[in-house]
Amino acid sequence: MSIIEQATRRLEELKRAGIEVPTWDAPAAKEEQRRPLAEPPPKVAAQPRFNAGGELRAERALRPAGTNALVHVGGQVGQRQSKSVEVDMAKLANAGYLVPGSPRSTLADEFRGIKQPVLKNARSDPAAPIRLGNLIMVTSALPGEGKTFCSLNLALSIASEVDSSVLLVDADVVRPAILERMGLAGADKDGATPKGLLDLLTDPTLDLSEVILKTNVPKLSVLPAGTPRINSTELLASNSMEELLQDISSRYADRIVIFDAPPLLATTESKVLAARMGQILMVVAEGTTGRDDIAQAFAAVQACPIVLSMLNRSVMSSDHQQYGYSEN
Repeated sequence: MSIIEQATRRLEELKRAGIEVPTWDAPAAKEEQRRPLAEPPPKVAAQPRFNAGGELRAERALRPAGTNALVHVGGQVGQRQSKSVEVDMAKLANAGYLVPGSPRSTLADEFRGIKQPVLKNARSDPAAPIRLGNLIMVTSALPGEGKTFCSLNLALSIASEVDSSVLLVDADVVRPAILERMGLAGADKDGATPKGLLDLLTDPTLDLSEVILKTNVPKLSVLPAGTPRINSTELLASNSMEELLQDISSRYADRIVIFDAPPLLATTESKVLAARMGQILMVVAEGTTGRDDIAQAFAAVQACPIVLSMLNRSVMSSDHQQYGYSEN
């Protein structure tokens, strides 16, 4: 007797004994197969939050530490690229800046002397590190003392180091000048203001790598000031700025960050920034800045652990040096 015949006989015996035997409904079985094993979990809407500027923000995309890859909520991975720009070398040279490849000069030697204590502090002993020691703010008491000239030349000088890369931040959000000095004023399409520092503080979808400009000067990148805001002081004092500074400081181990900041006695932005820097370089123009102004400027940056000073436009000794350096 075949297996099918045995099964048929067994079913008949069960029916005669009064036992209910379920029948196989093929269409129903197919419908059961089509039905999902479990209902998918409900979608949860992202919870919005407000930033220091009062604007509605979505949560930032998740970014693995040490990379520029972005992992989005849907699981897709994308790469955000920095924009490459061409610095106008001829314009820099004509304005007296330290253009790479230029002959050795007194100015170049003096900035070598200026950068040494800055680099030493940035690379402090790991056993007693200086917090955010690689964040250096260059400022002055009053406008017109040459702080942007010194910021850019210091960045160019450090970029020539074998073991350092430089990010030059135009933190003079009131009167930005770095892009114009470098011949990059039209770096964005249609001559629009390139996004930068202030945009990072107001738009959480922006990544640092998207707004940094990679220049044709080896190891030198620039972060523009960004779109002007009437609440720039509050933005620089926000938690978002604190998080951004941590990111800028730690993303690359060899990075030195130079902030070209506004004059201390002319605006409020520099006083806010000073409390969050690892070092401050105070530019003082000889013969133009009064003692009271200098004293007020140094008093305004007491929260910073290291304050250095640089005497600008000074004629010293018989070799007519243009710059001098002293440590406070």
